[in-house]
Amino acid sequence: MSTIIPKQLYDELGSSIRGDIYTRNEPGFEDYSTIFNGNVKTMSQVIVVPLDASDISKIVLFCNKHGLSPSIKAGGYGTAGWAIGGDIIVDLSKIVGVDIEPPNADGSYTSLKDSNDKGEEGTFVTPSGKRRRQEDIDLRRYDQASQAVATFLRGPGPMSISLQGGPPPNVRRRVEVTQAPSVVHSRQISSGSDSTTLSSSSSTSNEIGSSDGPGSPSSTVATSPSPGDGTESPRPSVPPLRASDPFGYLKKDTPICAPLSVAQTSYPSLSMQRNWTPSPTVFGNHPLPPGQLALAEPLHPHAYVTFGAGMRQKEIDTYTAQHQLEARYSNGSGEGVPYHVPFSAHPVGSSIMILGGFGFLSRLRGLSIDNLVEVEMVLADGRIIIVSEEEHPDLWWAIRGAGPALGIATRYKAKAYPVPVVFAGNLIYRFHRATAPSLIKHFRDCVKGAPRELYANVLLTAGPAGKDSLVVVQMCYIGTREQAGRQWFIRSALITSLPDDLINETVMNFADTPVGCTWLFELAGGAIIDFEDTCVPKSQREASFTIAALHQWEMDVDDDRCVDSAEEWIAGTLKPVHQGGPFPSFLGRHEPPERVKACFGSNWERLCEIKKLYDPNNLFRNSFWPLNAQGENVEAYTHEPPTP
Repeated sequence: MSTIIPKQLYDELGSSIRGDIYTRNEPGFEDYSTIFNGNVKTMSQVIVVPLDASDISKIVLFCNKHGLSPSIKAGGYGTAGWAIGGDIIVDLSKIVGVDIEPPNADGSYTSLKDSNDKGEEGTFVTPSGKRRRQEDIDLRRYDQASQAVATFLRGPGPMSISLQGGPPPNVRRRVEVTQAPSVVHSRQISSGSDSTTLSSSSSTSNEIGSSDGPGSPSSTVATSPSPGDGTESPRPSVPPLRASDPFGYLKKDTPICAPLSVAQTSYPSLSMQRNWTPSPTVFGNHPLPPGQLALAEPLHPHAYVTFGAGMRQKEIDTYTAQHQLEARYSNGSGEGVPYHVPFSAHPVGSSIMILGGFGFLSRLRGLSIDNLVEVEMVLADGRIIIVSEEEHPDLWWAIRGAGPALGIATRYKAKAYPVPVVFAGNLIYRFHRATAPSLIKHFRDCVKGAPRELYANVLLTAGPAGKDSLVVVQMCYIGTREQAGRQWFIRSALITSLPDDLINETVMNFADTPVGCTWLFELAGGAIIDFEDTCVPKSQREASFTIAALHQWEMDVDDDRCVDSAEEWIAGTLKPVHQGGPFPSFLGRHEPPERVKACFGSNWERLCEIKKLYDPNNLFRNSFWPLNAQGENVEAYTHEPPTP
């Protein structure tokens, strides 16, 4: 239950900070306090929109002085409602700015202590709370993800919206690849199957760090930098694939043909997958003779991106795509190569950098937390510090996975990597309980030994009413629109294997789920296991798959199966192959304390010691943290806002 805040306290807080304040009866309160999970009701009395770390420090001191609890709204908190669960909501949407810099000659970078708080170039004009809310909704629109899926579910018709807010035309170039390898677009699950295979072949912008929604497969075939004259050159025929090697089409000796104006990556062979380094990239956006392409090689193995906590992943990706870094060209000149931060595959906010972050680049580069190099943070006592490997090493270990329980991150500096082009696509099938098991088993067997450059998942998605459920396989090589006011429930797990009997039971259980349920299998491993210096333990990093039940349904629907089916699948069917708890970024609403602790495995005790040192009074209790100030377990409902 939220504390009633007298007017004089509003005045005291308002006079001490530069940012805006909204009380419950003021315009703007609803816009800033609404999250996409409509099954959460805020009891907060005031919203503060700080402009910098100094404002946040004063807010923290104010809360300590008057016994109030803050909750932090910066993305990644929304499903459970922690972002709007405190007496005071601290909305970080106006702490913006982004900048990218190449490493210095010695590999070093400009520290957050020495850079201004909005980045050197990327200063953003922040919109009103209402517009920001609508933009967040648009990021998850279903039709943006795949026209093929949308047409299949609703029948033919135009997309509901344009791709507003995306990158400019020179980055958003759309390319049709008429002859993609058959393994990508026409794999059949078995002979005699009555499932219908749909394929999707459109393109998106060069934004690899984020996607448009967990239940909405992206339908990307190729992305490119700025276009040339749009003229396509003749395509050589694609040689037949060897059945013994499902990833043969990724090898150098199997050309993936693209128009002259498409950027194309030179792919490493499977033997190189453990030691892959950025390979030369072919660009066709220069006035070269027909059939001749310019070869580009990134000058830097990585870059550094600084961004404010109010920045969305999409905004950061767009900025880095537009601000390309130097490369060496075979023809002597070019526009550069885009670099991207390894973000989550799902559209959340900047807090993914201190919660986990599993996405399209994770198997190649590690989780988001593994690519963090510095964080500006406000502690529970109001101090503003820079946390890094050299400064506050104990806190550095802890915040990469448990950050929201230890302080308020205001600015980040992270590594970004060259991503000149992305080849990706969907395999779309009608769900049928008789054929879905063989399809999932086929996926499981195909991704064994996959190169680190490949992100792959398979998801089962139910509905809408009157339409077939789907099985969608997504592949990405180097959203759905969830309307505000819909109910959301997420459960996740890390598993060691995917045996046949569990696949069969999964399919049988999914056949009876309500409309709006999506079950997701994401291939894990790769570079994720290479990092051990965070509070996310090695045992979790060694998982073979990350599994998630992503359920959404209308506010007027009261169906226990929307929650129960997710719980039964994750905690029941998959329990024999559990690998501890999920990645912290997948924690959802009403999580039992033991599941939260299991996210950190053998690191839990050390994490508790650091929490006690930096936040002894549990000021940051509006987070996943399952203990009170005395170190006792608390049930989730005691630190989550109620259901309407």
